Amino acid sequence: MSAENSVDPREDEIEASRAPLIEHLIELRSRLLKALVAVMIAFVVCFYFADTIFNLLIIPYERAAGSERDIRLIFTAPQEYFFTQMKLAFFGALFIAFPVIANQLYKFIAPGLYRHERQAFYPYLIATPVLFLIGAALVYFVVMPLALGFFLSMEQTGGEGKATIELLPKVNEYLGLIMTLIFAFGLVFQLPVALTLLGRVGIVDAAGLKAKRKWAIMLAFVAAAILTPPDPISQIGLALPTILLYEISIWAVRRVELKEQAAGSESGAASSS
Repeated sequence: MSAENSVDPREDEIEASRAPLIEHLIELRSRLLKALVAVMIAFVVCFYFADTIFNLLIIPYERAAGSERDIRLIFTAPQEYFFTQMKLAFFGALFIAFPVIANQLYKFIAPGLYRHERQAFYPYLIATPVLFLIGAALVYFVVMPLALGFFLSMEQTGGEGKATIELLPKVNEYLGLIMTLIFAFGLVFQLPVALTLLGRVGIVDAAGLKAKRKWAIMLAFVAAAILTPPDPISQIGLALPTILLYEISIWAVRRVELKEQAAGSESGAASSS
């Protein structure tokens, strides 16, 4: 067999998709512009509905306070609520535009992947936003009501010899709290995706992850202490799912290893025959 005929057809597939550097840069600029336009359009829409979105984000506070209590938030600077609305619009724009951003990113890197690698990449594109939304939902329905209930328990009714202590959150601080928790939980919930990808390229393996389980548990609590407010509810609420996700990651990496072993056995049997 000649050297020309021994060339891996998968190599030819990548060679056919290669382009000069300037073309790659032009394509990258085009992809970034499309993603930016999507974010800008979503930003305008979210800014128009900023009050509605903010009122939706207050629902965890209302659940923690109870139906009998009037919810009051304050702002102490004239421009504070305006900038809060801008932050909120940008926050919502990233959510809405994420499918476009992910699609443009995939279209940019797809020509450099083998066909089987592209097919293997699809589940991660789906799992990333789904896991992020699960983390955000955990914050919205569980962690925020519990954390706010903890903060509200520190209030004090005034009386003789006692000052009235009432929680009156600032709009930007409340928004900052819930946004921080949503992003923290959303990022942590990407752990199975990240470790499975690392397992695919051989950087980590299931045995190594099992051996480092104690360190992972310690780092989960350290990360929770850094990423969340200094209250036990939100910290434990982030640490425990992180540990569970780590265990799921070990299982996912092990499945990847078993599939690769099975594929290697089949290819070895085919070549020997």
